[in-house]
Amino acid sequence: MIDVARPGRERAALVGLVTGSERRHVAEQSLEELAGLADAAGADIALRVSQERPRPDPATFVGKGKLDLIALACDEANVDVVIFDNELAPAQLRNIEARVKRKVLDRTQLILDIFARRARTKEGKWQVELAQLEYLLPRLVGAGVALSRLGGGIGTRGPGETKLETDRRKIRVRIHQIKKEIDEIRRRRSQLRERRHKQSVPTVALVGYTNAGKTTLFNLLTREGAQAENALFVTLDPLIRRVAMPDRRHLLVSDTVGFIDRLPHALVAAFRATLEEVAEADLVVHVIDSASPERDRQITAVHRVLTEVGAEHVPRLEVYNKADLVGPEERRRLQAAYPLSVIMSARTGQGRDDLLEVIAARLALDVQRVTLTFDATSDHDRQLVSRLYRDARVLQHIETGEHITIEAHVPRRLLERMTLARAGEAD
Repeated sequence: MIDVARPGRERAALVGLVTGSERRHVAEQSLEELAGLADAAGADIALRVSQERPRPDPATFVGKGKLDLIALACDEANVDVVIFDNELAPAQLRNIEARVKRKVLDRTQLILDIFARRARTKEGKWQVELAQLEYLLPRLVGAGVALSRLGGGIGTRGPGETKLETDRRKIRVRIHQIKKEIDEIRRRRSQLRERRHKQSVPTVALVGYTNAGKTTLFNLLTREGAQAENALFVTLDPLIRRVAMPDRRHLLVSDTVGFIDRLPHALVAAFRATLEEVAEADLVVHVIDSASPERDRQITAVHRVLTEVGAEHVPRLEVYNKADLVGPEERRRLQAAYPLSVIMSARTGQGRDDLLEVIAARLALDVQRVTLTFDATSDHDRQLVSRLYRDARVLQHIETGEHITIEAHVPRRLLERMTLARAGEAD
């Protein structure tokens, strides 16, 4: 299959493998996703090739005969880069490149390249560079051809511009330096999370498959203007913003990198400082593209990554987004099949209030009317009174001698924490 090429972009050949245990339509869907990734990286698809084998060939992945045909087809189609929809072993990568005589990338390298293109902050660039260096380090042995062509195009962003020809020792030193910087980021993030925990401010983490609409939902909830577009991996750097509820309750919402099927382990490890925001959240909101034909596969991929980052035990709320792109019958079917989920459209705003109500209930933010008495001479009690004025709705305040009596609508979550704080002070 040949796609239409656009001037000024690299021409790519995509190669997929259908193994004995895999169904052809699954491999075709994966190859279609690879085409989207290649497009995001700046390539036009000139050629698509699928090969059926019981298992990958240890030397050439697709077999010597098939590789010869791919090389001829690449010559005819004037291909610049060959992209495999799997992770290639170092030996396979060298053998394939020697035969096709052009740049060869695997799925992992392609995703790493897109991350390098999207990273904006120093933190994001560090994390991407760490993932690229750790992935490329074992592939440097005997990779003279691969290194000699580093200098432009897909697969060369990030550390490819900083002399990967340097020896392995220097690369290891660079990896050590980046890890120290990232560890410092993790330490600061941990301190911030602890501070938020003490202030009883719950955190909601938005997660989902890339391009499911997380950032659009983030903007809807927070009234922010974070970049959101119909593209893969637009958000790499985590954003955390406060969301004010109508009755003075509030929470924090974080938006982070989108997940994808077979997200490279090197990326998961390098972005651990970022993904810890998900593992330490009070609630994970899983944003699902309800209009995607690959919805079930994408849900499974997100669950797999959540497990990998240690967030499988965090309470989870599923939100079926993009409801404006599906018909009324499908919306009713989704609601009937998943009654505990929220069906909404972040783009139109439909369902925002319903989502906030469900989040409030899941986080025990629903309020209770109570009357509390405090010791006016106690600094500890005066701090609790200040917290009430900040996080609750005070209805009445009466001071008599050394006592303060307050009647207020208090979020149940805050009331539980205040009860524990007063019990601890009494002890």
